[in-house]
Amino acid sequence: MHRLLTGGPNIYKEGGTEDRGENARLQAFIGAIAIGDLVKSTLGPKGMDKILQPMPGQEGPTKSATVTNDGATILKSVWIDNPAAKILVDISKTQDQECGDGTTSVVVLAAEMLRNAQLLVEQRMHPQVIIKGYRIALAAARAKLESLATDNGKNESAFREDLLRIARTTLSSKLLKHEKEHFATLAVDAVLRLRGKPNLDYIQVIKKPGASLKESFLEEGFILEKKIGVGMPKVLEDCKILVANCQMDTDKIKIYGAKVKVDSFEAVAEIEQAEKEKMKAKIDKIVAHGCNVFINRQLIYNYPEQLFKDANVMAIEHSDFDGTERLAAVLGADIASTFDNPEETKLGSCKKISEMLIGEDKVIKFSGCSQNEACTIVLRGASQHILDEAERSLHDALAVLYQTVQDTRVCNGGGAMEMAMAAAVLEKAKTVEGKESAAVEGFAKALQQIPMILADNAGLDSGELLGQLKAAHARGEHTMGLEFQTGSVTSMEKLGIMESFRSKMSQLCSASEAAEMIIRVDDIIKNAPRQREG
Repeated sequence: MHRLLTGGPNIYKEGGTEDRGENARLQAFIGAIAIGDLVKSTLGPKGMDKILQPMPGQEGPTKSATVTNDGATILKSVWIDNPAAKILVDISKTQDQECGDGTTSVVVLAAEMLRNAQLLVEQRMHPQVIIKGYRIALAAARAKLESLATDNGKNESAFREDLLRIARTTLSSKLLKHEKEHFATLAVDAVLRLRGKPNLDYIQVIKKPGASLKESFLEEGFILEKKIGVGMPKVLEDCKILVANCQMDTDKIKIYGAKVKVDSFEAVAEIEQAEKEKMKAKIDKIVAHGCNVFINRQLIYNYPEQLFKDANVMAIEHSDFDGTERLAAVLGADIASTFDNPEETKLGSCKKISEMLIGEDKVIKFSGCSQNEACTIVLRGASQHILDEAERSLHDALAVLYQTVQDTRVCNGGGAMEMAMAAAVLEKAKTVEGKESAAVEGFAKALQQIPMILADNAGLDSGELLGQLKAAHARGEHTMGLEFQTGSVTSMEKLGIMESFRSKMSQLCSASEAAEMIIRVDDIIKNAPRQREG
C-alpha cells in the first residue's frame, strides 16, 4: 500500500518496514509520552511504588519481584520496543550515573516537552521551528537557574546544613522518608568523610535482614563479611596486611586430563610431600614480606592455614571480588599474585582488626585504615525487598551529596525552580518574534507540569495550587514551592527543601536534548528479522 502511494520501488529486504513523515513522528511521540506516563505517578514525596515482576523462567535483570519508585530502576527493568521510548530510558540511566537523583523528573520533563511539541506539529508547525524555540527557551531557563542558585561552599557549617537539606529532600520521595533525619545524617557523615576524594567506593553498604530501618548505623572503617580463620587471634593491632589473589589450595597439576600412575603407596606419599614442600615454600615467601595479616581472594586450605598460624600470621580467606578491590584501596595495598619480590609489593596497614557481631552474623572490622576516609553503612530492615529499596534510596542520596560536594551550589526544591524558570521563559517569549514564540511558551508549559504532577500525586487540587504558584512567581517570589504536609504554597527556603544545582541543570539539559532528538525524527526504518534456518 505504502509503495503504491509513494510510487517508488521497495528497496528493503522482504519483511523490512518504513514509516515516514507524520506516521513516524506520531509513533516516536506516542512511545516517548507513554514512558513519561508510566513513571509519572512515582514522582515526588507522595509518589506511588511499582511492583516489577519478571516473566516465569525469564533470566532478566531481576529474578525476583522488585518493589520500587526509583525511575531508573523501573525503566531499566521494563523491556521496550519503541525506539523513541528507549532514548528516554537512556537519559534516565545517564542521570542516575551522573547525579543519582532526578531520574524520574528528567523523563517526565522530556515527555511533557514532547506532548507540547506534538500539539504544535499538529498545527502544522515545522519541527525545526519548534527546536529553535526550545533552544531559546533553554537558554533563558539556564540563565534563571544559575541566577537563583546559592553557594555556601566556603562556610563549612552552612554547607553541612545544605547537604543535610538536600539529603532530606532526596530521601523524602523514597522508602526511607519516615527515617529521613537518621539516614540524611548517615549519608552526609559518610560523604564528608571522603573529604572530596573522587571515589564513592570507599563507602560500603552492607545489608543485614532483621531489626528495623532505624537501627541502621554508620561504622567508621571497613567491614568484611567473612570470618577469621580457625585458631587465629580474634583481635590484632598494628596490622601490616598483604592482600592477594592466588591459589592456596594444594597446587594441582593443571594439565587438563593429566594422570599420574604410581606403583606404590610410598610414591603417593612422595607426591603429597612434594606438594606440601611446594606450599611451604610459598608460605615462607609470603611470611618474608613481613606481614602479620594475609587476606586471600580464593580459598585457603587447612595445611597452609596451619602454617600461617605457626608463623603468627592471621589468615582470612575467600574475600569476595568487589570486597578485595575495595579492601586493597582502603588499606592502601597492592593485590599480589606472586611473592618473589617482597620489596616491590606494597603492604596495606590499619590500626586494629577485630571481629564484631551484626545481627547473628560475625564480620571482620578494620579500624584506622591508611585511607581513613573509608566507612561502612550497615542497613537493617524487616525483609530483603525493603533492604534492596533502602539501598537504592541511600545510593541516590549518597550520589547526589557527592555531586554537591564537587559543585557546591544548591537551589530550592518543591517545584520552585521549575516555576521560576517557566516565568523567565514566558518573559522571554514576549520578546521572540515569529512562530518560535509558540514553542517557547510550550517549553514553559512543560516546566509548569512538574509541580502540577507533584500536586496530583499527593491528591491535592493541582489547578488551584498551580494558580497560586504562578501568581507568587509573577510577583518575583522565586522561593515559593509546594508544601505537602498542609497542601499549600510556602517558601521552600524557610522549610529547608533544597536540591543539588548540578542535578537540576542536568535534568533540564538532558530532557531538552532528548526531546529535541525525538522531534527531529521523520522516518523509522525497521530491518527484516533474520530468518531462522531449518
